[in-house]
Amino acid sequence: METIIVSDQAFRAELGQHLARLWRYGLLLSRNRHVAEDLVQATCVRALERCGQYVAGTRMDRWLLSILHSIWLNEVRARRVRHGSGHVDADTQLTFDGEYVAQTHVMATQVIRRVDALPETQRETVYLAYVEGLSYREVAEILQVPIGTVMSRLATARLKLAEYPPLQAVPKTTEGDRS
Repeated sequence: METIIVSDQAFRAELGQHLARLWRYGLLLSRNRHVAEDLVQATCVRALERCGQYVAGTRMDRWLLSILHSIWLNEVRARRVRHGSGHVDADTQLTFDGEYVAQTHVMATQVIRRVDALPETQRETVYLAYVEGLSYREVAEILQVPIGTVMSRLATARLKLAEYPPLQAVPKTTEGDRS
C-alpha cells in the first residue's frame, strides 16, 4: 500500500471538521463538559504529534475517536475525574420552541435518559454505532474489542431499552384549557 503524505495545513483543516463529534463523544464518556473539552484538546494535541501515523484516504474521524477513547481509558479514568461534579443534565441542555420541536425534545430527553442508564460499555457502544453511525467493525476497532463483543453489547442494550414502557408524547392542551 502506498503511503500518501498529507500536508500539515490539510491535516489541520480536516481535524477541525471533527471537533464537534469529538466533543460529543468526550461528553458521553465523561459526563462533564470541562472534562470533554480537555479530552478534545488532548486528542488534538496527540493527533498533531502523531500526524505522521495517519494514513491519508482513511477515515480521520475513526482515527480521532480511537485516540480520544484511548486517552479516556489511560488518563482520565485512572484519575477518576468522572466521579467529580459537573454532570450534564439532558433537561437543561434541550431547549425548544414550537409544538413539534417540543415533542421531539421531550422524546429525545426520554431516549437520552434511558441510554444514559445503560452500563458504560453499552452506552459508548450504542453511541458510536447509532449516533455516530460507525460500522460494527469500526466500533470494535475504536473500543479495541472483538466485533462479537460489539454485537453482544448492542443486543444487550436493545433488550434493556425494550424493557422500558413506550415513549410518551406531551399531551395536547386545548386553547380554553389553561388550568
